[in-house]
Amino acid sequence: MLAAVSTPSCSPSPQATVVSRDRDDACPGALRLHAADDGALARIRIPGGVLRADQAEVLGRAARDLGDGELHLTSRGNVQLRGLEPGCGADLADRLESVGLLPSWRHERVRNIVASPLSGLDGQGFADVRPWLRALDELLCASEAAARLSGRFLFALDDGRGDVAGLGADVTLRAAPGGGAWLRVGASDAVAAVRFEEAPRAAVLVAEVFLETTDGRAWRMSELAGQTGVLLSETVRRLPAAEPTARPAWRVTAEPPYGPVTAPDGTTSLSVLAPLGRLTAAQWSELTASAVHELRLTPWRGVILPTVPVSRLPHLTAVGLITDPTSPWVGVGACIGRPGCAKSHADVRTDAAASLTRADGLPVYWSGCERRCGRPRGDHVDVVAKDGGYQVSVIHDGFTRNTNHNPSSLAAAVTAARTHDHSHDQ
Repeated sequence: MLAAVSTPSCSPSPQATVVSRDRDDACPGALRLHAADDGALARIRIPGGVLRADQAEVLGRAARDLGDGELHLTSRGNVQLRGLEPGCGADLADRLESVGLLPSWRHERVRNIVASPLSGLDGQGFADVRPWLRALDELLCASEAAARLSGRFLFALDDGRGDVAGLGADVTLRAAPGGGAWLRVGASDAVAAVRFEEAPRAAVLVAEVFLETTDGRAWRMSELAGQTGVLLSETVRRLPAAEPTARPAWRVTAEPPYGPVTAPDGTTSLSVLAPLGRLTAAQWSELTASAVHELRLTPWRGVILPTVPVSRLPHLTAVGLITDPTSPWVGVGACIGRPGCAKSHADVRTDAAASLTRADGLPVYWSGCERRCGRPRGDHVDVVAKDGGYQVSVIHDGFTRNTNHNPSSLAAAVTAARTHDHSHDQ
């Protein structure tokens, strides 16, 4: 076990203006179930989306025995179980703990880590981030201070290809050419260069300084009102191996391609998409049966099966998983909608499926209400259910554009919004 990151008590902490919170973070977890319209909901953190095959089997049995039988992938590569009986919490916790999915009960909601899902499998990127993932999770669970983080605070480990670096994490580690790493705080230009082996320690230290700075009154870096540079400076002061640097040009890439992924040595891995992130019992069973050692859940609600032969693709396709990169399901997401959520104005998943057309261009996300739970970062088509209809808008460069209220043809409106060139829109 790695030693906990220590913060010298004599070090002064920077002060920052933060958003005032009048309630505690109610983000659900594996031990804190959320009451939804379709039963209790558990959100199980899977750091980096990495599940051993035996852990995946236990999750599948828990979904069947305690819930509605399905598993739902989140935009952070975590798993939600729905339709749970209110009194099943202790049973669920025992099952998860038996296979190492609850290494620290006090930290179970703060183990929010996304990682480049193809890292080490396709020859892309500058480094395999697996050592970072293991070390960061251990350091988080060993840090007393980190237990106070919000369940919304997010770490991202990018191997240099730029996939998870664009997901709006609070702390991002990105592998740099030549064996080093860049440490980024929030969405700002506050960046430091750190040694590769020191990167996980630096990430946890940033989180601890964040907690000191805000006295626990903020959930995300975005609430620091322009103080992320001060926070990074304090982190660098405490970590001599780090030094501020000009923000490099960060290439941003898309989600992994679907179908076979080939490594330089010819080894294949398989990449599949779960439509709207929903996995039936049969689909999950096929995934776990196909896995050699592990599964990697992606923030795009897909699954990577490392070192699995192409011959397994027909089995995965047969149960309804998407293995074709040209499928109309690629780039389409949705919240749970009705009947699972009382706040939703519509059954958005059924409407999304009915409006499905072949469309390239922007991803599209369907929300049952203004909260837009699980919506993606970056440019996308925003479809929101309202009383009596839908509103279709384009989010481009952080601005809402080309809003269409209650279109006569929802499918046509969504397709047009996805494929229109918005680069010159004002």
